[in-house]
Amino acid sequence: MRDDLSLEETLEALLTVAIEPISAEELADIIEQDVTDVRNVLRALKDEYESYRRGFRLAELASGWVFQSSPDVSQWVTKFANRDVSHRMSSAALETLAIIAYRQPVSRAQITALRGVNVDGVSRLLEQRGYIEEKGRADGPGQPILYGTTELFLDRMGLSSLSDLPQIEQFMPPVETAQELADEMAGALNSEIE
Repeated sequence: MRDDLSLEETLEALLTVAIEPISAEELADIIEQDVTDVRNVLRALKDEYESYRRGFRLAELASGWVFQSSPDVSQWVTKFANRDVSHRMSSAALETLAIIAYRQPVSRAQITALRGVNVDGVSRLLEQRGYIEEKGRADGPGQPILYGTTELFLDRMGLSSLSDLPQIEQFMPPVETAQELADEMAGALNSEIE
């Protein structure tokens, strides 16, 4: 083994073989280095990769550091990843997961009310896969379980925290459009009644 290995080379090698994100503290412990030095090198590597516009990037997620494909090549990565592969999550699971991510902590009854269908099976599946977990209990009758997303959810979504979620408003129609639809529906309903 070379004696002149740099900290950068060592960290790159470890991150390349890491299956899951790994924290700066874990990396520092493994290579017996100061955690501040490790953090500084990781941040410098992240900036370096971004400046060279590589097909990958170094990202700091909720549970640690990981190599990811660059968002610039997402259409090709998606096409590659979806070859001959059925989607792993149903639209019901994705809708339920989105509600939990944006409304947490939230009970199954609240999710059911928002979706309009029973979500017991879907929520159990999401919990089994490790995307949601119990975050406590509501104060109301029966004290239902309240669910929230997990660190694994953040990692899979490429987020370091929930504040990185896109703003929900960008997925909703403008208030004017919603008002126009409501007026149009009310007009259609009134003409049916007459």
